[in-house]
Amino acid sequence: MTEPTLDTRPSQPSAFLPDAADVAAAAGGDRRAFERVYRTHVPKVYSLCLRMLGDRTLADEVTQDVFVRVWEKLPGFRGDSAFGTWLHRVAVNVVLTRRKTSGIQHGRAADDDALELAPTRHEPVGDRLDLEGAIAQLPKGARTVFVLHDVQGFTHEEIGEQLGITPGGSKAQLHRARLLLRAALTR
Repeated sequence: MTEPTLDTRPSQPSAFLPDAADVAAAAGGDRRAFERVYRTHVPKVYSLCLRMLGDRTLADEVTQDVFVRVWEKLPGFRGDSAFGTWLHRVAVNVVLTRRKTSGIQHGRAADDDALELAPTRHEPVGDRLDLEGAIAQLPKGARTVFVLHDVQGFTHEEIGEQLGITPGGSKAQLHRARLLLRAALTR
């Protein structure tokens, strides 16, 4: 498994900003502080896991794995990047590792539960369900790149590094994803 690395991108939106005192206390072993960190960030982590995996049950499991990993690695968090950025990187790495080890092949026949994603934006419910459902129907590679680039804001170089593909491969997957989404949403 790849360890989280320093991320120099701008900090995440305010909903993902850490409570520095809780993060510091949790890094020192304070379980109550860690619980507050968990409760603050679990919706975002779960949403990311669900989007990348396309399976509600698996997303629950992987979300728990992410926070176990965070608990283990938090004492080593140096604060060189925003906590939310570091947490996001841990979550992506845990999801990618899970997909590699379990050979998950979610693609065009994604679980209907993926349509009931936790809301993360203030869009009309019908529009969000259409988009979430269309994302869930994307082939695995295209969905992963789309989520990492257009939803999470990673660059093609970062995506290539995480997935072991070239930046050009990432761009091609993103182009494919956008074409498929456009076709799905204009039906």
